[in-house]
Amino acid sequence: MSNKQVLVAAGVIFNPKGELLIAKRSNHQHQGGLWEFPGGKIETGETAQHALARELFEEVGISVSASEPLIRIAHDYADKSVVLDVWVITAFEGTAQGKEGQEVRWIDPQEMDQFDFPAANASIVSAIKQRLAEQA
Repeated sequence: MSNKQVLVAAGVIFNPKGELLIAKRSNHQHQGGLWEFPGGKIETGETAQHALARELFEEVGISVSASEPLIRIAHDYADKSVVLDVWVITAFEGTAQGKEGQEVRWIDPQEMDQFDFPAANASIVSAIKQRLAEQA
């Protein structure tokens, strides 16, 4: 029996100071209590970029003005499969806040290992580290 596949767009958002935005999943959500890169489900007929812009506005109140692809990964959990289409947000307007009651935090990217992320996010963390190393 195959698990339901969920398509998700996620944003790796840096502010002008080089800090990275992470959000804590609500306890009632799949992988609740873990930190994540904000985003959400890609609806039928939506591009990943459109879904991400919509989700980031709904969840954290920012308007994306520029983004570029980072990584696309598939991950199987016991109860579902996810495909994460991950984009680096290179420019945005607004002030990030937890519009759905979730905790959001700007962190130094070097501190990512101090936070618990869902297993599917391990590849995202690695891709961010690689990107930062290439830019250094």
